[in-house]
Amino acid sequence: MALQVQSAVSLKPFNTFGVDVSAKAFAEAHNDDEVRQALAFSAEHGLPLLVIGGGSNLLLTADIQALVLRMTSRGVCLLADDGEQVIVEAEAGEAWHPFVLWSLEQGLSGLENLSLIPGTVGAAPMQNIGAYGVEIKDVFHSLTALDRQTGELREFSLGDCAFAYRDSVFKRDTGHWVILRVRFLLSRAAHLHLEYGPVRQRLDEQGIVQPTPKDVSLAICAIRSEKLPDPAVLGNAGSFFKNPLVPASLAAELKRQYPGLTAYPQADGQVKLAAGWLIEHAGWKGYRDAGNGAGVHRLQSLVLVNYGNATGLQLLNLAQRIQNDIAQRYNVQLEMEPNLY
Repeated sequence: MALQVQSAVSLKPFNTFGVDVSAKAFAEAHNDDEVRQALAFSAEHGLPLLVIGGGSNLLLTADIQALVLRMTSRGVCLLADDGEQVIVEAEAGEAWHPFVLWSLEQGLSGLENLSLIPGTVGAAPMQNIGAYGVEIKDVFHSLTALDRQTGELREFSLGDCAFAYRDSVFKRDTGHWVILRVRFLLSRAAHLHLEYGPVRQRLDEQGIVQPTPKDVSLAICAIRSEKLPDPAVLGNAGSFFKNPLVPASLAAELKRQYPGLTAYPQADGQVKLAAGWLIEHAGWKGYRDAGNGAGVHRLQSLVLVNYGNATGLQLLNLAQRIQNDIAQRYNVQLEMEPNLY
C-alpha cells in the first residue's frame, strides 16, 4: 500500500497537550514498508522526518517543518512460552494501556504497574517508561528498529538499549532509529512489585490480602485516575519533570531544612528527590497563568496542563519559570520529560 502523505496538517489531535501547530507534511505508517516509503519521501523532498506515537510525550512550540510520521502499525502475538516465562511481541503503533490489559487477560504478569500510561508500545522503550517501581527495562526482551541512514533492520538486546531513568539510546540519538516492534519477557507466575505505599494502601483498603496482577492493575488505574487528568478532557503530557538525582550531601542538607521532603536513596549513592514535592512546596500546585491556558494541575504538581488555548511556547515558558524557581530555592535542577520541538 502506498504511503498517503498530506500537506499542512494540524497536529492538535496528535499531541495530548492539544497544542495547535501544523506539520508541513503528515503520514501514518501501518507497516514496515510504509516507514521505508516515508524515509524515501523525506530524502526526496529534503524534509526532516519526525516519528511520533501517541503524542503523549511531546511539547510542540512551533509549526513542524518536517514530515511527521505517526506510527499506527498493529499486532500482538506470543512468540515463546515455556510455561513459566513468555515472550510477547507488539507492533510499535499498539496503544500501550490496551496492550497491558491484553497481557493481563492472557494471565501474564510484569506490566501491571505500568497500567494507564498513555502512549504507544514503540515509544515506551525510548523513554524507558516507568511507574510504581517498575520500568520498561525490567520487562524488556528485545526490539526491532530500522536504521534511518541505511534502511537496514537491527535487533536490540537489553544491553544495547542502554536504558537509564526515562532515557535510552533511542532518546539520546533520536534521528537514527525507528522502532518497529518490541518484545517483552513476562511471567505466568505473579512477581508483584508493591513497594510503593499508595498501591499497597489501596489494596489493603479493598481488603485484598493476596492480590493478583489484575488487582494491582486496577488499583494503579484507580490511583492514576484520581491524581492525573485525562488528556481527552484536559490537555497534558503526564509527568512533565523527571525526579532529580542529587548528591547525598545535598539531599541531607535539604532534608535538614525540609523534613517532609520525599527522597529515595539510589544504588549508586545518589538520592532521587520527588520533583512533585519540590514544585508543590514552592507554591506552584494549581497555578494558572493569567491570560492564557498554561497551568499546573490542582491535584498533581508534576503535571503541566493546557486549560484552553495555550501555545507550546506558553507552556514552555511556564516550565522554565518553575525550573528557575526550584533551582533558586533548593539548588536542584529539574529536567523536562517531554521531547521539545
